[in-house]
Amino acid sequence: MGTAAVAAAAFLVAGGGSGPSGPRALTSDEANRLAITRFRNYEARGRAVTITVPGTAGGLIVTGSVDYRDKAGYGVVHGTGRDTSSDGLIEWTATSVFVHPMANAPAHPPASPPRSGWYGRPLQSSGSSLDSSLAIALRLGSDRPDNAELLPQNGAAWWGRDEVDGHRVDVMTGPSSRDRSGTAGSVRYWVGSDGTMHRVRVDVGSASQPVVIDFDTQKYVPVKAVPKVAPTR
Repeated sequence: MGTAAVAAAAFLVAGGGSGPSGPRALTSDEANRLAITRFRNYEARGRAVTITVPGTAGGLIVTGSVDYRDKAGYGVVHGTGRDTSSDGLIEWTATSVFVHPMANAPAHPPASPPRSGWYGRPLQSSGSSLDSSLAIALRLGSDRPDNAELLPQNGAAWWGRDEVDGHRVDVMTGPSSRDRSGTAGSVRYWVGSDGTMHRVRVDVGSASQPVVIDFDTQKYVPVKAVPKVAPTR
């Protein structure tokens, strides 16, 4: 299990970080911060991410970057508790996945993708924990804030306080919303005092454990298109 997954699991076992635990209704300030958290990612253009993907035969960890303006991600995949057959570079959009297998994948993806050795396929809309995780990561950015008044009405709630990588955060469940990748309660956001998203945990139907996405885990590297393979956006 990766660092992100261990941290998220510790939160669940403890029932929350320091301070009282929920659930309870969002305050006005909390609703406003949850409403802008995806817009903050779009404002930043891109964020560095570590995506911990569960699996019955061992998990996967994707370390890389997501461009929230162009809706594309790029990173390196490492298996955990499994062989290295899935290791390598990966780039993805909302509809396509491109992989570059590597026997000795680096800890971080190179700034410029290799010029050859890529294989493309459609992104699966269901049945793949990896593809679900990649799609969720892309949907964590929006070109406009959400409606803060509607979030509580659609099931958003406050669950507790925590600390992520030195940042004090509030943990909130997201509302029922198709573009937010889940029903009310299935998505948790670790949100800072300025609305910055620091962690997201999402239940997916194809896995018994949640997907965990941590932000700013390394330096952001701008996403460049895979050479000679045109992504469908």
